[in-house]
Amino acid sequence: MNLTGGHAGLEVIVGSMFSGKSEELIRRVKRAIIARRAVQVFKPAIDDRFGNALVRSHDGDSFVARPVRVSVDISRSVEPETSVVGIDEVQFFDSDIVDAVRSLVASGRRVICAGLDLDFRGEPFGAVPVLLALAERVDKLEAICVVCGEAATRTQRIVNGVPAFFDDPIIVIGAQEAYEARCRGCHEVPRRETTYYVRAKPGGAGRSTDA
Repeated sequence: MNLTGGHAGLEVIVGSMFSGKSEELIRRVKRAIIARRAVQVFKPAIDDRFGNALVRSHDGDSFVARPVRVSVDISRSVEPETSVVGIDEVQFFDSDIVDAVRSLVASGRRVICAGLDLDFRGEPFGAVPVLLALAERVDKLEAICVVCGEAATRTQRIVNGVPAFFDDPIIVIGAQEAYEARCRGCHEVPRRETTYYVRAKPGGAGRSTDA
């Protein structure tokens, strides 16, 4: 069964903060409504920056969304007639989000996920890497680095005016007061452990770690 008229599948929109991910998600679901598709949008309940029942872009555009606490609640909440499912801030969901998305796509629905592909440390975020691998369409958006003005692919967390340490909590909800968009070169993560590999003799492996 295909509920979307030929467009079932998974689309994943990723990028740093302030790159326009939520804006693009909103744009796609609004176009789906124009095409007379039944749409539902979900968001993690933990993200309450713009109110519990809205997905909102940093440009002020918004769309009604249902906050859920765990991934399985998405599957339970999708109406039979819904053909397009949007999921914002997908990086905040538990690992069961992968099975939930698989199930929705298998049922003939179009699923559009938006979220951070990297956490503030520059490491893969949650289940997003798996969703990227499963997607039919992937769009990686860029912001503008606030330091040098180049394309930004990283999210810099700021605590008391300085970059957050590597061992700080991964999930801290915030916006411009806590985060900046930065390029790879301007992204700073104090206390990061750097691991590098050195040439080893045949049959062995070498690795050195500097704090």
